Amino acid sequence: MKNTFIFMGMQKVFRIYFTLLIGLFSVTALAQDTIRRASVDSLYREDQFYFGITYNAPLNLPSGVNTRGLSGGIQFGFVRDMPINKQRNIALAVGGGFAFDQFGQNLFIGETQNGETIFRVLDNTVDFSQNRFSMALVEAPVEFRWRTSTPSSYKFWRVYAGFRVGYAYWYKATFKQPGNNVSQTKIPEFDPLRLSATLSFGYSTFNFFASYTINPFFKNGVTVEGDSVDFRALKVGLMFYIL
Repeated sequence: MKNTFIFMGMQKVFRIYFTLLIGLFSVTALAQDTIRRASVDSLYREDQFYFGITYNAPLNLPSGVNTRGLSGGIQFGFVRDMPINKQRNIALAVGGGFAFDQFGQNLFIGETQNGETIFRVLDNTVDFSQNRFSMALVEAPVEFRWRTSTPSSYKFWRVYAGFRVGYAYWYKATFKQPGNNVSQTKIPEFDPLRLSATLSFGYSTFNFFASYTINPFFKNGVTVEGDSVDFRALKVGLMFYIL
């Protein structure tokens, strides 16, 4: 009798345990389905953080000027996505960010004792270890966007074309040679308002990026040889988008 009572008690406990287990699986499945449904947002946006690295190629340089040394840049920021069609694969985007660019070349930028800017082409007779122009900018990107995204897919093809308006809040021309270092941080001809056309395309996180400077870096700049300094840049590199 005692064994029978124990067996019946175990059966009761097992039934209760089995019922609770079935209930737990049902609740879990329902919760997963609810989360899965909630994660699919038909009104999604591609708001993104971006980070890019580029090689900076100087363009429209005066005769005799060539690239020399490190020319590159980094950029990062955030863009707000605003879809303009029902499928939400076409959008406009605006944002804000920062960029740092550096150009290595043989165009010396200095000044006379009267404070007038000197632009001089350094030929092979001048021994120097470094000649760079660097600047840091705050930027506002504006983009027209096309992509193959869907509410449930975070990996897609994209083509983003647009422009950027930037302001160079810091800049410096640096020249170094044995026994002589020159740092120029006041260049009246420099235009701190920077305008550029941009294009990025690719798949998922990794994308090709290109930017072309619309306005020259220096207004009314002329070398001592009499050539106009219509210094612009083409930047090419990789852009990483993070949701």
